[in-house]
Amino acid sequence: MLFNSFEFLIFFPVVTILFFVLPHRFRWSLLLTASCFFYMYFIPVYILILFGTIIIDYIAGIYLEDTRDPKRKRFYLLCSLVANIGVLAVFKYYNFFLDNINEAALLAFDQPTALRYLGIALPIGLSFHTFQAMSYTFEVYYGRQKAERHFGIYALYVMFYPQLVAGPIERPQNILHQFHEKKFFEYHRLSSGLRLMVWGLFKKVVIADNVAGLVNIAYANPEDHTGMTLLLTSYFFAFQIYCDFSGYSDMAIGAARVMGYDLMENFRTPYVAKSIKEFWSRWHISLSTWFRDYLYIPLGGNRVSKSKWMFNLFLVFLVSGIWHGANWTYVIWGALHGIYLMIAIVKDDLLERWGADHHAKKRIFRIFNTLLTFHLVTFAWIFFRAESVGDAFTIIRNIAGGIYTPGSFKDAISILADDPKNFSRTIFIMLLILGFLALDPLMDKIVKGKFLLPQAYMKYALYSFIVASIILFGFFGEVSFIYFQF
Repeated sequence: MLFNSFEFLIFFPVVTILFFVLPHRFRWSLLLTASCFFYMYFIPVYILILFGTIIIDYIAGIYLEDTRDPKRKRFYLLCSLVANIGVLAVFKYYNFFLDNINEAALLAFDQPTALRYLGIALPIGLSFHTFQAMSYTFEVYYGRQKAERHFGIYALYVMFYPQLVAGPIERPQNILHQFHEKKFFEYHRLSSGLRLMVWGLFKKVVIADNVAGLVNIAYANPEDHTGMTLLLTSYFFAFQIYCDFSGYSDMAIGAARVMGYDLMENFRTPYVAKSIKEFWSRWHISLSTWFRDYLYIPLGGNRVSKSKWMFNLFLVFLVSGIWHGANWTYVIWGALHGIYLMIAIVKDDLLERWGADHHAKKRIFRIFNTLLTFHLVTFAWIFFRAESVGDAFTIIRNIAGGIYTPGSFKDAISILADDPKNFSRTIFIMLLILGFLALDPLMDKIVKGKFLLPQAYMKYALYSFIVASIILFGFFGEVSFIYFQF
């Protein structure tokens, strides 16, 4: 079920009202049932896969806590990891690996292998709930979390509908105990949660979905478009993916907050970051901290030699790219971010050696670093969005060779204006993004209660404007969220 659908408009208030009407002891079963219904709205049979891994991880968690023998503990952890990673490997990566094996076989033997492709769809949000389940077994294994003995509560931890299909990827320490606590209706949680949901819906249907139409035109056939067209739509995609994904996170956090549950923050105005390192402390925080805690730190983090440290960073982002999708475009996207961070380490060393690192604190350098970081991120987004590596290089080549040609901006607008609606939409989106850039940091503080508008009517006027924009300019074609495919 999509947050931006009519069905959810009915589902959410019904489940929330029933939640507060029912006694505390029945609420977990209501939420688990509602979460199953929510997930089965996509491909019903795939819930069996989810419950299969839930049963394995639930049992593994109990054995991990009760076992003192280190070898047996590692065995139970391995069983859990094999079950979760195995499901990912089959559904998400099998056909990708087979593609590459067949290409290698054609080059070596002039014929493909006899292995058959699997004609199966990827379960919605598989990578998200798999990583959430793995964080539980890791935490129990390391002794930082007690095993959950209530099977229904553990199943709810994995399946909690607000963050089931696209995060935030929660840790057991944050959310498990909340399912045991009795929740009471609180007006400030209701208003704060609904404000966050409305802001998230605005980002999704007003910005992301309107931008998507123009991005799709250019990226579907990049060889047919000028450099300026591709540059403009690449900028558009940077805002599309941010508004799409952070919009989902806002709605997920807001929906949970209404019922009294606190989910972790997942975005913190990432495009104001002054470095790639800072960008990843602001973008998809639940995933970046997951890789930090369960891959980067176990590899040694930065407590090793400089060359090993740089290798650790590169490996983590390479795996992050693979996590995002079974396509070489995602691998290159992850590798680029790893390379960015490796270059940053070298740059910081040189600045420190030359005694020039204090210049970075000056305002002009902060602005330059913010712009540079945004453009590095946007460049990497080209690979993330492109249909193939070949398309990505076509886009880069056309941008590099066609930005400064006379009338290039006019050509870009005219190409997008083949349909008169596209022309007006292009101008509208440009104005919309400029307004969003000014509003986003302010809204981030308002919904968190860190910034209070001086007059109450200003708050109502602001949200009236947002709601009116959703009604007037929102795209209500029930477009799926980008990160659902991961």
